[in-house]
Amino acid sequence: MKSNIIDGNAVIRFEKWLIEDEKSEKTREKYLRDVRAFLVFLSDQPLCKELVILYKQQLIDKGYAVRSINSMLASVNRFLCFVGHVECKVKNLKVQREVYCSEKRELTKKEYMRLLNAAKSRPRLYLLLQTIAGTGIRVSELKYFTVEAVSRGEVRVSAKGKIRRILLPSKLKALLLNYAKRNGISTGVIFRTKNGNPLDRSNIWSEMKSLCKEAAVEEGKVFPHNLRKLFARTFYALEKDIAKLADILGHSRIDTTRIYIISTGIEHRKKIEKLGLVV
Repeated sequence: MKSNIIDGNAVIRFEKWLIEDEKSEKTREKYLRDVRAFLVFLSDQPLCKELVILYKQQLIDKGYAVRSINSMLASVNRFLCFVGHVECKVKNLKVQREVYCSEKRELTKKEYMRLLNAAKSRPRLYLLLQTIAGTGIRVSELKYFTVEAVSRGEVRVSAKGKIRRILLPSKLKALLLNYAKRNGISTGVIFRTKNGNPLDRSNIWSEMKSLCKEAAVEEGKVFPHNLRKLFARTFYALEKDIAKLADILGHSRIDTTRIYIISTGIEHRKKIEKLGLVV
């Protein structure tokens, strides 16, 4: 008979399975963090669906955003399948698709240009901002921008089990190669620390935040992922091709891409006013 007690080694076995399933390090960390939080809630109680439903309600009561709750439940459900308790899986919360987003969260092109202007005295950061915003890459993909790849004008990124090609604008290619030459970087990763290691997310995050005051941009808008979203919105405004944009961004689902390109409340209001239905 199948035991309803989760043994202490289940998480270790789950982590091994995630590695064998070729999940990225970031994805593994996220799954394991969510599962450990669930097991703390479960404590030594025998597993049953009622407890999983209670955990779901606890997340709601704590005020987590719906998308965050669904993301955590996805991790828990995957773990429940792994340990052979498919019957304990719970449903996600239903989300109504947003038609516009808060302007307090989205970085505008004008704000981006102010950030660039503030970064001019810091060549590496100045170029890093343009690289993310000009290609739409994830910050974790900067490590693929090597002298060799940039010289070819094409960067091959391996992420989430897929390999995609990023074609570089000629102007960005020239800027990157000039930067590498000036800094004595003849091979390997271009964006690196003084010790030659690739810049990590925390380095980039803190450097970007340091521009906020001078650029007069709210801190809540300044982080690498918002540069990726700025690329997405700008591309879509020109091309109106969401399928192509999804391929460029490396999304497997169009619904994910839609989240990137929703307009702000201000833009949405202007469109409604243009209807001329209120006199």
